Amino acid sequence: MNDRAGLNRRDFLKTCGKTAAIAAFPYVVGSSALGKFGAVAPSNRITMGAIGCGSMGTANLRTFLDHFPQVHFAAVCDVDLRRARAVKAEIDRKYQTADCAVYQDFREMIARGDLDAVCHAVPDHWHALISVACARAGLDMYGEKPLARTIREGRAICEAVKRYGVVWQTGSWQRSVANFHRACQLVRNGRIGKVSYVEVGLPDGNPASPPPRLLEVPEEFDYSMWLGPAPWRPYQNFGQGGVHWDWRWIQDYSGGQLTDWAGHHIDIAHWGLGLDWTGPLTVEGQGKYYQDGIYDTPYEYEFVCTYENGLQMRVANASRLPKGMGTVWYGQDGWIHVDREDVLEASNPRILREKIGPEEVHLFLSPSGHHGNFIDCIKSRKTTAAPAEVAHRSITVGLLGEIAMLTGRKLRWNPKTETFADDPGANRLLGRSMRSPWHL
Repeated sequence: MNDRAGLNRRDFLKTCGKTAAIAAFPYVVGSSALGKFGAVAPSNRITMGAIGCGSMGTANLRTFLDHFPQVHFAAVCDVDLRRARAVKAEIDRKYQTADCAVYQDFREMIARGDLDAVCHAVPDHWHALISVACARAGLDMYGEKPLARTIREGRAICEAVKRYGVVWQTGSWQRSVANFHRACQLVRNGRIGKVSYVEVGLPDGNPASPPPRLLEVPEEFDYSMWLGPAPWRPYQNFGQGGVHWDWRWIQDYSGGQLTDWAGHHIDIAHWGLGLDWTGPLTVEGQGKYYQDGIYDTPYEYEFVCTYENGLQMRVANASRLPKGMGTVWYGQDGWIHVDREDVLEASNPRILREKIGPEEVHLFLSPSGHHGNFIDCIKSRKTTAAPAEVAHRSITVGLLGEIAMLTGRKLRWNPKTETFADDPGANRLLGRSMRSPWHL
């Protein structure tokens, strides 16, 4: 990491950053947050911490571990200490030391003062609180999608990232993959003519709810901290995947497959259309919800958004769409479909062989990969492949669809003010109250 950027960040932490990072939280930093792990790392190395040691958190951490010695993990944090210790052991094996510190409270970890950056992968309802706190502490962030659980929380993240001048990379890694980049570049450069209609296929919905059954909270798992700002509910059977996976099907924490994937395929739809910085004007749709059990996200969903230029985007669970998963742009001169597993097809194969001229639109390239791009941008202080504002606009579409389905109404949206026109009920769903003592 360059000396100037590192010293600026750490000088900030020494003078006012620690206070700013924790001012909103009524707690006392224990001695466990300091000790021998408080030393400043060498200036040529990015010292990172990880918050959330589950499936995506561990996957991201392993990718960053491959960038050693550029990146060095000094600390990990998880409300379930068993998971945090397992990841610590993996880090220690990599470095052949026993130095990685373990935390159960992210506030203690970010108060250390020696971190440059964090990667976090936690349930959606925690994204805003953690992201804003890390930004106040001057920490660059690799944060998982969706950007936030609500539109107002997403806006708060964007404002904090901008205010504190931190580098942000969203885990919307499809922007750093060749077939998605190629598809978007072809669409942006008019290879299928003017696009008037887009289909976005996301996974089919959640499983049926398990019958409610109260359970004992496991040892070394801080369940109250896991709930955080969400409403209180007793610890219970969350499903076959347990609390660390099946939170996805409960609206207090997530919007189901819709919000889990909107930050991927809607993001690609916007990228190909040049709509990264705006949003639709209207949205209407419907969803199907289970009537029993604790799962309340839609198991089927479909909504249509209309943009200023008349373009319509239809978003639905994959089995409702002709081409299933992925993004399909329909233009005057054909269509292009892109999805994972290197799927890239067009109405005419010739379209895919088209060359992009030097004077045409050339979209952002990530030659070092998505995680590598984040590292590069920490050093250069440049904008990443998936900045916060772009991620916010992408997930906003999914959240608008969720609100339209919950209200059952056609809604008129102003992407500049981020409010609904003449609909106080819908506007109340743009944010949520937080359980005390949590607040942004």
